[in-house]
Amino acid sequence: MKIIIIEDEKPAARRLGRMLAELNLEAQQMLHSVEESINWFQNNEHPDLIFLDIQLSDGLSFEIFEEVEVKSAIIFTTAYDEYALKAFKLNSIDYLLKPIDEDELKIAVDKFKENQPKQTNLQVNIDDIRKLLVNPVDRKFKKRFTIKVGQHLKIIPTDEIECFYSENKATYIHTSTNRNYLIDNSLEHWQEELNPGQFFRVNRTFIVNINAIKDIVSYTNSRLQIKLNSYNESEIIVSRERVKDFKNWID
Repeated sequence: MKIIIIEDEKPAARRLGRMLAELNLEAQQMLHSVEESINWFQNNEHPDLIFLDIQLSDGLSFEIFEEVEVKSAIIFTTAYDEYALKAFKLNSIDYLLKPIDEDELKIAVDKFKENQPKQTNLQVNIDDIRKLLVNPVDRKFKKRFTIKVGQHLKIIPTDEIECFYSENKATYIHTSTNRNYLIDNSLEHWQEELNPGQFFRVNRTFIVNINAIKDIVSYTNSRLQIKLNSYNESEIIVSRERVKDFKNWID
């Protein structure tokens, strides 16, 4: 298996190389910048697997893909926070959170080996990942909604929205004044527009505002039930696969 490491911090690159050696794998090449990586890919046979740091000394590593068509499987190494990591989950790309854990490295490598025949011509959606990796502090999230009510337009600040929910293929908001309003677009769309520090998607049907949570109750099958200040039209259950992320979110 041909492996390369792209990491601007040379001690971190050497450490990863040693960890791979303990798994009987060898990194044939270590690259440390966008420019160096582009030059290497243009003049060498592409490897089977790349361990790729996101932030390199001369820019984001995604700039490599803008210059060359990389045909290797990729495992990103990143120090980005939990909100940014959804970028990799959505794009079915594996990642390792720094500092890299030996057990997690082994799992990622084993996963690559199992799926290796399926990973040719891997398509990396650079723009989607770049958008999701923007630091939440720097992003401009939606601050208000304008809702048409009869002949009037009503402005609703997001701080006054207790939850977003879908029902009968439509999307609604529920406000702290105990009113429901129909809005355009899907929950998936609004999930990307809302501040992830304030709003969390607990299941396929609901996005909740942390400031509107009145109570959290243990529920069947290791799930959680959320009770909001005024919304009580149906149960809001944190799906089992999202319970861990939800607990991290409220901490």
